[in-house]
Amino acid sequence: MEIITRQQRMASVAKKLRRDNLVLGFVATMGALHEGHLSLIQKARQMCDQVIVSVFVNPTQFNEETDFEQYPRDLTADAEFLSPYDVDYVFAPEASEIYGDNFTTFVTVDDISDKLEGSSRPGHFRGVATVVTILLNTIRPDFAFFGQKDAQQVAVIRRLVRDLRFDTEIVVMPIVREESGLALSSRNELLSESDRAAAAVIYKSLQAAKEAFENGEKSSGNLTDKVSEVLDSEERARTDYIALVDPNSLEPVEKVGDDPVLLAVAARIGDVRLIDNVILNEKQ
Repeated sequence: MEIITRQQRMASVAKKLRRDNLVLGFVATMGALHEGHLSLIQKARQMCDQVIVSVFVNPTQFNEETDFEQYPRDLTADAEFLSPYDVDYVFAPEASEIYGDNFTTFVTVDDISDKLEGSSRPGHFRGVATVVTILLNTIRPDFAFFGQKDAQQVAVIRRLVRDLRFDTEIVVMPIVREESGLALSSRNELLSESDRAAAAVIYKSLQAAKEAFENGEKSSGNLTDKVSEVLDSEERARTDYIALVDPNSLEPVEKVGDDPVLLAVAARIGDVRLIDNVILNEKQ
């Protein structure tokens, strides 16, 4: 496993791999790696000849400076985590390698970037879309792997890849959860022991709504009320939003029909903001 810190070196290596007709798989991360990332890496290993993992805490997608500063960083630990899993390259650049001097060009995916997370975190998806564009242009992978936990990010990246004609296929993997049901996230490390236990209420609330749906409930209002009811039962939880939307456009859905819909939640447990979701009517 080679760790690469220079953008030019990464581009050169990727170009040679493509020239050798090798299938490239790419997993973009911000480090603090966990089993959720591992599921993406294992899928990439199954599908691709070469696997590249980026470790880059992207400053342009943080709304609060303190949030950026507190985000966990430990490249040594991340490299140790990756070493048993046959990763070929780790791309771990400094911000100056990604953005350079006097950087002024940003990528915006209109409309879907402004909903849900975008309403709470203005400019967040501009940062995501910009860094993903730079990474995809640098590596030009055949496949890029993302997790369903960040459902809006998936929708934004899919639209980005479609609209800008990137020759990369986006592969989305299911959410990996702790035994309690809490979705794996690097932010979980910021939770106290008691808050971590309390955070399980987020998944419980989604499961309550999913059970209601499977028992015949179709109304958006009733399903989101079910989520709210369970979240409100946990005094440590403060709800940011609950939404039932189309998973691609993120437009609100009033009543579940024949197509899959996304039930998404954002809540704070103590000082830590967490997101989660389930797909209702998911096609097998």
